[in-house]
Amino acid sequence: MDIAKVGNVVEFHEGLRGRVEKVNENSVIVDLTIMDNFEELEQPEKTVINHKRYKIIND
Repeated sequence: MDIAKVGNVVEFHEGLRGRVEKVNENSVIVDLTIMDNFEELEQPEKTVINHKRYKIIND
């Protein structure tokens, strides 16, 4: 399992993407506002994702 670093873009939960802002022991905090359709999603700006639940898109 690869662990994301700050600045990586990760994909999770059926296509949502976010930029990693903080790496914790078991999870990362990601900023979802990088998505073009963020306003339409009605999601919070940031969320916490377990390391097992995301895929690194770019670094």
